[in-house]
Amino acid sequence: MAKTRALVKRRKAIRNIRKITRTMELIATSRFQKAMKRAQDAEAFTRKIAELAADLSATAGNVKHPLMETHDPIKHNVLLVLCSNRGLCGGYNGSILREAMSRVRGIQAEQKTLHLELSGKRAIAWFKFQGFTPEQAFTHFEDKPKFDEVEVIANRYIEAYSAHKIDRVDVAYMKFINPGRQAAVVETLLPLAGVTDENKPAAKSQVDYEFLPDAAGILEEILPTAFRTRLFKCFLDAAVSEQIARRVAMKAATENAGDMIKSITRQYNRARQAQITKEIAEVIGGAAALE
Repeated sequence: MAKTRALVKRRKAIRNIRKITRTMELIATSRFQKAMKRAQDAEAFTRKIAELAADLSATAGNVKHPLMETHDPIKHNVLLVLCSNRGLCGGYNGSILREAMSRVRGIQAEQKTLHLELSGKRAIAWFKFQGFTPEQAFTHFEDKPKFDEVEVIANRYIEAYSAHKIDRVDVAYMKFINPGRQAAVVETLLPLAGVTDENKPAAKSQVDYEFLPDAAGILEEILPTAFRTRLFKCFLDAAVSEQIARRVAMKAATENAGDMIKSITRQYNRARQAQITKEIAEVIGGAAALE
């Protein structure tokens, strides 16, 4: 009797957990749809402005911009790590942190100064456990990052890079490729150096541009905007990838809970059948003893 009671309690507990995971799956699906729309809307603009910046810089002749200059030697390296504030999203945070730690070891091996900045409680807790103290930590970026908030960070990087206080800016995050594929990457955002948003060298421009009033003034506006939009796109990709990972994890948990409920139900039926058979045998034995 005790075994059947334990099975009933366990089945009830798993059913309650399944309700929670199913609800979280539905919430993640809803947030994923909204986050994906924002990421897709920004992707075309980000790609086009990066291509335009690359074309203009390629046809502007000897015009230079601080954001395109490569600092040599590179002494101060900024690494921004984008993780989530909450767990229950499968291997999302683990994949990003592995890539980030690989980059950290590379910076340390090259004996460069690491300026570590973290977004998300999971990243903060992990690097604290590893003995790293971040220079900046953010916990207010959820599934709806705002451009104004990201712009503050981008402007700080632009000012520091132009003043030669930092020599490189890397971002570790989960890149959104499509709803079925995301990849943990470490991308270099500064220097721009004529690269597109895919971090590949841009092809030589086939378009002849006429600059009015001058190329330097136009690049002064275009290049910082291109950098801000690329950084904002990283935050958008991180947001939508997190919701996809959480949806997949919660769906798997819901299905596993259903399988466990079926298994426990079979165990309960067998135990109950054995108990009933035993009780019948006891009744028959007692009746035979009275004859």
